[in-house]
Amino acid sequence: MRINKFIAQNTHLSRRQADEAIASARITINSKTASIGDTIKTDDVITLDNKVISGSSENLTILLNKPIGYVCSRDGQGSPTVYDLLPKKYEYLNIAGRLDKDSCGLVILTSDGDLLYELTHPSKDKEKVYEIELNEQLSDSDIKQLTTGVDIGDERPSKFAKIEELKSKKYKVTLEEGRNRQIRRSLESIQKNILSLKRIKHADFLLDNIIEGKYTIDISY
Repeated sequence: MRINKFIAQNTHLSRRQADEAIASARITINSKTASIGDTIKTDDVITLDNKVISGSSENLTILLNKPIGYVCSRDGQGSPTVYDLLPKKYEYLNIAGRLDKDSCGLVILTSDGDLLYELTHPSKDKEKVYEIELNEQLSDSDIKQLTTGVDIGDERPSKFAKIEELKSKKYKVTLEEGRNRQIRRSLESIQKNILSLKRIKHADFLLDNIIEGKYTIDISY
């Protein structure tokens, strides 16, 4: 197996990031500095930054329905975390796209570095879909502002790719980027408050019928 593939399967790094780590002499094979393009055997000892990488037979991806009040972090600083909803054996998985404490819905956790990169790197523009409920109805002018761009204090305006009205004060929002608390900040910029926010889709992954607080192991990727 090529070493960059092994690293991507067993760390948070993508293959591209693995190659960068190899080029920076952060990877060793049996105590020797690795080179890009190296292949490894099952009994080789691989390290990243002097820590041994434990190999697994295959990648694992979990789809979790996060309840409100849980933090997408290993350290909740007093709050429960999404890892509290999983068996201890899955604590090594990395979160591919966070939700804030006050939001609920789909959270993806994976051991696949390539998938993690695809879902989280800004250049990939993976579609994310949310269902939101507001304190008041959006006007046509509000919707135009949100889809053409509003100032949320970042270097560039925030734009919603799509807004679909589901019923009074409830909407489906599609984003093609993932900035911190972007939906909340965007709506606050036009003096609207979110009463509830649920992520129902991230790239090709769907929340579907996963019960709140429960998870399923994805077998499609």
